[in-house]
Amino acid sequence: MFFNKKSLSDKVTACLQENDPTKVVAKLMANKAILIDEKSATIKIVMPFYAPAWLHNLQLDCTAKLEKLFGKSVSWKVNHQVASLQNDTTKSALPNIKNIIVVASGKGGVGKSTVSVNLALALAENGAQVGILDADIYGPSIPTMLGVKGAEPVSVDGKLMSPIKAHGIVCNSIGFLVAEEDAMIWRGPMASKALSQVLNETDWQGLDYLVVDMPPGTGDIQLTMSQNVPVTAAVVVTTPQDVALIDAKKGISMFNKVAVNVAGIIENMSLYSCSQCGHEEAIFGTGGGKKLAKQFNLPFLGALPLHIKYREDTDQGMPTVIKGDSEVLSAPFLSLAETLSINLYRDLTIALPEITITNLG
Repeated sequence: MFFNKKSLSDKVTACLQENDPTKVVAKLMANKAILIDEKSATIKIVMPFYAPAWLHNLQLDCTAKLEKLFGKSVSWKVNHQVASLQNDTTKSALPNIKNIIVVASGKGGVGKSTVSVNLALALAENGAQVGILDADIYGPSIPTMLGVKGAEPVSVDGKLMSPIKAHGIVCNSIGFLVAEEDAMIWRGPMASKALSQVLNETDWQGLDYLVVDMPPGTGDIQLTMSQNVPVTAAVVVTTPQDVALIDAKKGISMFNKVAVNVAGIIENMSLYSCSQCGHEEAIFGTGGGKKLAKQFNLPFLGALPLHIKYREDTDQGMPTVIKGDSEVLSAPFLSLAETLSINLYRDLTIALPEITITNLG
């Protein structure tokens, strides 16, 4: 069957978009990340993000339809090259970091650090090169959660610190540089300067994503990150209860005022799941995260349960995503990482014109 370029382009586009609930295929095709080689019936994709489950489902849903369209077997050729989505040219880009994602909450105690570390590990599990920066100067917890408490960053050249490696990602924290029992009795400007030094004087070694675990609140640290660092996007963590939502709104408002894109809302501790009987109970209320997302017209990235294993695993330095003994509990983080990666590319990248079809002979 013969198709001209426009006809073939339209039919393949329609097939792919029909099976893509995320609506990111259109952006991929507009940016020439998807090329169609009609001669060999090959769909070539340069993936600007890692989303293995999304890609698998797209291939599963579309292959038979495309084979019928082409009249021959269809193959897929996939490469990955994560896109840099830092569009703020007013701030100096950090070398070797493509995207900086800050994980914030207006209120402490909502599980933000647990979410941050598992999100970073999930991004890496999906295939990306990932680092995590512990920006909670007054209460650093990432070294403990990653099982590298007591490690000491070293410098090869006398200028930059080498980050600590843990579970396939790299990290740095003020917690590596001071004794565990020492309190950081610092005024805001001193804490901000310390954070800037840890961020800028670490050799991050080529990252697709740097996840930043922010302290709670809307103080000096948040302003330093927002005003001086080319943040790609912020993610706001909350629980469903009203007292957490009130402070989460303040965090969103702050990011809006300093022109930092908010990529969405994560509802943590959505349901309590009993480890013995599996009974679920909404002890912090229901639907708060979704209502917050709707109020501010933001994506709702997902809900995470309250389960004892999340706490136990991070206390043991083996976060749930990489511990590997509970697919049910790690799956929400892997899904969250995919959703975030897809949304960032879809919403922040600039589209180039038209689809290209090659080798028509």
